[in-house]
Amino acid sequence: MTDRAVPNLPSRDFDATIAFYGRFGFEPVHREHAWLILRRGALELEFFPYEELVPEESSFMCSIRVDDVDELYRTVAEAGIGEASVGFPRRHPVRTQPWGQRAGFLVDLDGTQLHLIENTGSPDGQSDADLTNRPRRAEAPSP
Repeated sequence: MTDRAVPNLPSRDFDATIAFYGRFGFEPVHREHAWLILRRGALELEFFPYEELVPEESSFMCSIRVDDVDELYRTVAEAGIGEASVGFPRRHPVRTQPWGQRAGFLVDLDGTQLHLIENTGSPDGQSDADLTNRPRRAEAPSP
């Protein structure tokens, strides 16, 4: 098995989390009372129960890197998640970031921010690894 890191995210309700992420092609591959794993192709998200979580106060976040951010964003939009600056769930448009990558945001029903990033190098030929070591400021959505 290849070494990898997988985000561990909060869920107020596993059934609601499965239904929400299922709209984007994620399927449950493991579930028990204190752990849930969802998978979509090579993407994997793990969830732990956090019934007391207040979405408006959540500071949980992770990045999802994909080869086609527009396709994933379109899937999110077609699932009925609207563009908004407040509320849960919501999405923020894909934009070209100052360092050259295209990225958008999805905020899930528990207030977790998922940074949707396209796996492409910058126009000057730098790889994603080069770009991630470069100082920058993301255009994060406002609360």
